[in-house]
Amino acid sequence: MSNIVRGTMLLTGASFLSKLLGMLYVIPFNALVGDEGGTLYAYAYTPYSIFISLSTVGIPLAVSKFVSKYNSLGDYETGMRMFKAGSALMLGTGIIAFLIMFLGADVLANWMIRGDEGDVTAEDVAFVTRMVSIALIIIPSMSIVRGFFQGHNSMGPTAVSQVVEQIVRIAFILVGSYIILHVMGGSIVTAVGFSTFAAFIGALGSCVVLASYWKKRKPSLDRQVDQQLYTYDFRTSDLFKELFRYAGPFVLVGLAIPLYQFVDQFTFEPAMLASGRQDVWVEAYSVINMYGHKIVIIPMTIATGLSLAMLPSLTQSFTNNNEQILTKQINQALQIILVLVIPASVGIAILSDEAYGALFGMGNIEMKGTLLAWYAPIALLFALFTVTSGILQGIDQQNYAVISLVAGLFAKILLNSQLIHMFGAKGAIFGTAIAAGIAVILNFWRIKSAIDFRFKQTIKRTVLIVIFTLIMCIVVWILKSIMSLFIPYEESRWAATVMLLIGAVGGGFVYLALAYTSTLLERVFGGRIPLVGRLLGR
Repeated sequence: MSNIVRGTMLLTGASFLSKLLGMLYVIPFNALVGDEGGTLYAYAYTPYSIFISLSTVGIPLAVSKFVSKYNSLGDYETGMRMFKAGSALMLGTGIIAFLIMFLGADVLANWMIRGDEGDVTAEDVAFVTRMVSIALIIIPSMSIVRGFFQGHNSMGPTAVSQVVEQIVRIAFILVGSYIILHVMGGSIVTAVGFSTFAAFIGALGSCVVLASYWKKRKPSLDRQVDQQLYTYDFRTSDLFKELFRYAGPFVLVGLAIPLYQFVDQFTFEPAMLASGRQDVWVEAYSVINMYGHKIVIIPMTIATGLSLAMLPSLTQSFTNNNEQILTKQINQALQIILVLVIPASVGIAILSDEAYGALFGMGNIEMKGTLLAWYAPIALLFALFTVTSGILQGIDQQNYAVISLVAGLFAKILLNSQLIHMFGAKGAIFGTAIAAGIAVILNFWRIKSAIDFRFKQTIKRTVLIVIFTLIMCIVVWILKSIMSLFIPYEESRWAATVMLLIGAVGGGFVYLALAYTSTLLERVFGGRIPLVGRLLGR
């Protein structure tokens, strides 16, 4: 398999496990804090995600590209110098971001929440925002270590540290929330506040893992520097100039989903109240930006892992002007996304009631399941935006990724309130779909125009993927019709869980069998996948 596929499988596996744990923990978390706690948690975490991106200013991924570029030129010392200078910079920006978010929590909360008599108040949002801001002190400098290892085509440190960070964070969230609510008799607001503080605790766990990897790899890294024949010997200011040229676009691209959610935070509650839907806005918001989002985001982990893994290889091919390999890598990147994310997102949509009911209960499932069904296909747009932006960064067109994001975000800002007035909570989902769709189309256009890329092969295989996905849907619908005769999966949580398992396993088996038998998987991944063959008994 190619470096891209190996790196993708490692990072995607880690990201998938991390996101899966992130989805599973919200089942007991939902039972502890409910829709009110989920909405409050989302209100704190969205600005936190934005501050994380702003405090790192895209530097970890830019370091990955920078190190990969100069390693391919045989200059390991320049990459090491950049890592040291970047680490000091990240520590400083992290502290500044913490101070801004901590001290500005009250102002931010009062902008987002109108009035102090609802289930979620501005004072509550300010408290949980201050608690999560503490993580900003260490996460930026930690993340640059991951970027440095990725620049050396070493994805293991990032993968392992991500999983450890998530496990430590989740354990602190669940144990802390239980103790606060059921042992100490505390409030939901206090429990959610300490749950957001868990981001800091998880980051400490990740730091321990990365320090261990650094200690093991340091002698090898030193030998590379000692054995190199030539160094560009840039001044530190020149290093930062090149780094920021790469980093600027990364920060906005990484902000795409948080920015869409941030627009919702300012427009969702006012629009729902103005349109007479004040009784359901907290529940609906918790579905779109917390509980349902945790489900939808899982297929996107493929894109996240792929974008991280392919960047060093794409950068090397582009730097060495190897057009044939570059075209092959781009085709493979797009097709991996399509072959996996299309059936996954469609599967979530057709099993939305069962998925939400099994994980979070059957209360008001008609509304919540419907919102999840509309939201699920957007996972494909998120994934395509992430990967096409990564491709643009790899071919030195990163500035255009910013243009496409801003164009989509502008549409979201203009249309979101009107769409919510017209369609209710679904309007926020439609606004996100329009924004992400605009960004993806513009990215595709730029890739084609910049390197004269041809999408013919990808389009042909996409048609086959869609056909297999439709067959999968028919199978799932048949299974649901049959099972409705035996179990009340529309009314009972246990029955919804059974139906979800049957539908996911049955539909997934059919899709994999078709993709494997037709050699689609083999052509996309560049070789047979023994694990799939064993699962299918072949």
